[in-house]
Amino acid sequence: MASAAASSWSKRWIRPEAWPIFFATGTAVAMCSMQLIRNITGNPEVRVLKEKRAAGVLENHEEGKRYSQHGFRQFIDRQKPEIMGRINSWMADPPKYD
Repeated sequence: MASAAASSWSKRWIRPEAWPIFFATGTAVAMCSMQLIRNITGNPEVRVLKEKRAAGVLENHEEGKRYSQHGFRQFIDRQKPEIMGRINSWMADPPKYD
């Protein structure tokens, strides 16, 4: 009976049509896990250890700025805020045919 249930499960879920949902769910779980680990290990406002929690509110602006201005945000800040740059520039300044 157990092998019939396992066979039924594999026939239903281990098919090429079900792979995209596994991929999407796996990607979402990985992103959430990465953000959780980043917040627990690096966020200056999260204190896991009891000794650090006893410190109360810290005025450590340097650490907060280092946490919030990470490498990816610095890269994005250097880019133009356009999704389709060529279309935006073409629509803003169309070529003049005289």
